[in-house]
Amino acid sequence: MRIALFEPEIAGNVGAVLRLCACFGTPVDLIEPMGFTWDDRRVRRAAMDYIDHVTVNRHPSFDAFRSSIGGSGLVLFTTKGSSSAYGFEYRVDDVLLFGKESAGVPASVQEAANARLRIPMQPHVRSMNLATSTALALGEALRQTRMLPG
Repeated sequence: MRIALFEPEIAGNVGAVLRLCACFGTPVDLIEPMGFTWDDRRVRRAAMDYIDHVTVNRHPSFDAFRSSIGGSGLVLFTTKGSSSAYGFEYRVDDVLLFGKESAGVPASVQEAANARLRIPMQPHVRSMNLATSTALALGEALRQTRMLPG
């Protein structure tokens, strides 16, 4: 199981995801360009010392990222998804992909995904925070695949 962030824009969100993934022992893939410099102090402030306990792989493009994951399933979380994240059957080698905060992912990335899932929420709101969405999705995927630590 891996988390991938497509062109993330907010350093604090990335830091929070890195902390989450350090706690769960889940590697993170960052697909560039990012909306901040990697050495941004806001990343480290949000991740705290947990950043030293997570594997981070940076990729210069979506194509480079795709070639690095081989045959793993690519599961995209999007407000445009037609299936619930809670009704999906996750596999241990899935890569859970989240789009940039302001625009999600382009159509070409949506088409590359093996599944497009949504996290159920009230219809009058647009979307959840990136780190919150990641926590909900990763928790469910790890629970289903019996990969939760401890």
